[in-house]
Amino acid sequence: MPRSARNGAHPTTITRLEVEPLDIPLREPFVIATGQVESARNALVRVTLADGTVGLGEAAPFPPSGGETQETALAAIRGMTPLVEGQDAAAWRSLAARLTASFEHQAMARAGVEAAVLDALTRSWGVPLYQFFGGRESCVTSDLSIPIATPEQVARLAREHTASGARTLKLKVGTTVAEDLDRVLALVDGAPDAAIILDGNQGFTPSAALALLAALERENVRPILFEQPTHRHDLEGLRFVTERAGIPVAADESIHTAADALRIARLGAANVVNIKLMKSGIVEALDIAAVCRAAHIDLMVGAMIESRLGSAVSAHLAAGLGGFTYIDLDIPMLLAEDPFTGGYAQDGMEYRLDPAAPGHGVSIRS
Repeated sequence: MPRSARNGAHPTTITRLEVEPLDIPLREPFVIATGQVESARNALVRVTLADGTVGLGEAAPFPPSGGETQETALAAIRGMTPLVEGQDAAAWRSLAARLTASFEHQAMARAGVEAAVLDALTRSWGVPLYQFFGGRESCVTSDLSIPIATPEQVARLAREHTASGARTLKLKVGTTVAEDLDRVLALVDGAPDAAIILDGNQGFTPSAALALLAALERENVRPILFEQPTHRHDLEGLRFVTERAGIPVAADESIHTAADALRIARLGAANVVNIKLMKSGIVEALDIAAVCRAAHIDLMVGAMIESRLGSAVSAHLAAGLGGFTYIDLDIPMLLAEDPFTGGYAQDGMEYRLDPAAPGHGVSIRS
């Protein structure tokens, strides 16, 4: 039951919004088609309710996807303070709409605030976040990602990841067809039994994407998914690949809103949509999922360079809604430090959510 509110305010009234930098180094540089990342430069969000409950959220800016930086996220969240403080966290959808109206292009900042608000609300109510989202499942099983690297490094990482329990490996591609082919074949050598996801991160022309798949077919290698092979605005090119790939094709950077998902569905431009809270925020992510289910488009959940905190929120959403075919929430395993605890118990690549822990269950490590 909620605790008594202070000073006579409603127990779930938001009394304070706070934000601070959250910097976490990666174990080694992570290279994708659109750039290289060496650390998470994120923002830690705190929301305090009138009953004293504190909720946590993470904003994970990634300039190649959305243009936000740590500096712009911190400034945006501080600018949201007058819109957030004094509002009832129980009216979380209305609050999200207010934030979108004033900070439309700061989706990653909004996502961090939305997460902190919902964490505070569900902690106050004593409800685990995944149950609040529907309680369909209580665990998810993630893939593990391999960056653009030399074939030797790819093979080494494939061996290490499968030894740690990974059954699906997601390989970053998007350089040249010949170089990417060598990397994929190195992955197969290192982990011959692993399922393979290719992630182009917008690095291909439609013809180059199909050329890579054709080259792999000649080597009897068949990935289970090809994620965002073409530029995010080239929906016709994405459809061209989808119609000819012979395997499922996912839209990632092309999808930020439910309207984007509807456009993809109408065009038949992808078989799968990758929902990332940092691209859309929580409320919009729920709408994207609804559009995809209605259009019979498979669901994937992914993340930016997020810690255990941000990844736990996504895991709770995917488990609560259920029906996600692809889970890509591996980044916490690639970080050199973990400033948080809780949120889930990990067994290999399976994240098990705690039915006794309210909210998303993550706390700051003491």
